[in-house]
Amino acid sequence: MNYSKESQDLDFAYKVRRALNESSENLPAPTLDRLAQARKLALSRKKKESPAVVRVFRNVLATANGFQFSGPSSWLGRAGLALPAIVLIAGLAGIYEYEQQQNINELADIDTSMLVDELPPAAYVDTGFTTYVNNKQNEESQ
Repeated sequence: MNYSKESQDLDFAYKVRRALNESSENLPAPTLDRLAQARKLALSRKKKESPAVVRVFRNVLATANGFQFSGPSSWLGRAGLALPAIVLIAGLAGIYEYEQQQNINELADIDTSMLVDELPPAAYVDTGFTTYVNNKQNEESQ
């Protein structure tokens, strides 16, 4: 297997610790006392570790000049949350208005063709006339 240097060192440390734990029962008392004193000395010389605690309460973006805007607590953050909703609503309203305008244009075209035509409106309602017009159009297309 291809181990990194750190993992090899860690494996070696575990093996040494296991070997020391297994053979510690066979050591004489003076040796155990010297090992205990060496351990206490090593622990006293060990650097005190400062706790690395990081607490994040909100997302903050700080710029070079010190101006900060963050999350929903500032006006810029609130605008950033509201802007997509406003754009969505405006887009949906625009689509609705466009569809309404298309519908109005289609109805206006129908009204214009009826006003220009010489037939009375009652003819369009008559099912026999509709059948006659459909048959006439089929004959002309063939």
